[in-house]
Amino acid sequence: VAAGVLGAGVQARTQLEAMVAARPSIERAFVYDPRPGAAEAFAAEMGAKLGIPVEVAPDADAVLVRTPSYFKPLLTSEAFVAHYTAVADASPVPVVLYNYTALTGVTLGVDAVARLAEHPNVAGLKESGSDLRLLTALIDATPDDFAVLAGSAPVFYASLLVGAAGGILALASVAPDPCVELYDLVRAGRLAEARDLQRRLTPLAGLVTSKYGVPGLKAAVSLLGFTGGDPRPPLRPAPGAAVEEIRRALDRLPAPVG
Repeated sequence: VAAGVLGAGVQARTQLEAMVAARPSIERAFVYDPRPGAAEAFAAEMGAKLGIPVEVAPDADAVLVRTPSYFKPLLTSEAFVAHYTAVADASPVPVVLYNYTALTGVTLGVDAVARLAEHPNVAGLKESGSDLRLLTALIDATPDDFAVLAGSAPVFYASLLVGAAGGILALASVAPDPCVELYDLVRAGRLAEARDLQRRLTPLAGLVTSKYGVPGLKAAVSLLGFTGGDPRPPLRPAPGAAVEEIRRALDRLPAPVG
C-alpha cells in the first residue's frame, strides 16, 4: 500500500504523518512538488522520520486549471483568454481548462474556450456542469483534437453521446471500474447497457457530489479502506447518517457488465 501527498509544505507533512499513523499497511509514499529541489528534500526528511521509502512522484502529464472567480463582473472573455494564455505560455506541461460554474459563480464561455483551443499548449476542458447544450456548443466550437471532458457523473452517458472525449469524475475516485466500463460500452455502441449502468451509478454520484460534497467523497473513500481523512475547515466530516447512506450505496454498486 502506498500514500501520496501534493506539495512539500507543513500541510503535506501533517497529512502524510496522519496517513501512515492511521494505516500501518502503508509501505511507501510519494510526493509531488514542482519547485526545484522541494520534493527531494521532503522525501529525504520524511523517509528518515517515518522509516518508509518516500519517493518523488513523476512529473505531471498535464495541469487542470480552474477559472479565477474573484471580482466576477470583471471576468470577461478577454480576461479569461489573457489569463489562460499566460498560464499556458508558462506551463511546462499541457493545460486543461476547468469550468465549474456551480461553485465559482463564473462561466468560461464558448467564445473564450474556442479562442484558447487554438493555443498549442491548451489540450482540453473539463466542464463540470450538467448543461448538455453548453457541452455540445463547446464540442462544436473546438477542434477534434481538443478534449472536452465531462465533469458531472450523472450526465456522463449523455455527455459521451454528444461527443465528449471522456470524463474527470469525482465518482471515479470511489467507482473507477464502472466509470471506465460505461465509457467503453458507449464507445462499443452498447448503448442500452451503458444507459442501464448510468442509472445505477447516478445515486452514488449524487451522494458524493451535490448532496454531501467533499465530506461525502472522503467518507466513501474511507469506507473503501483508504485514508479519506477529514475535509479542510470550515467543512465538517460527513455525519453518521450520511456515512451510512453512502455505505448502502457502495454496497449496491453494479457488478461488471462484461
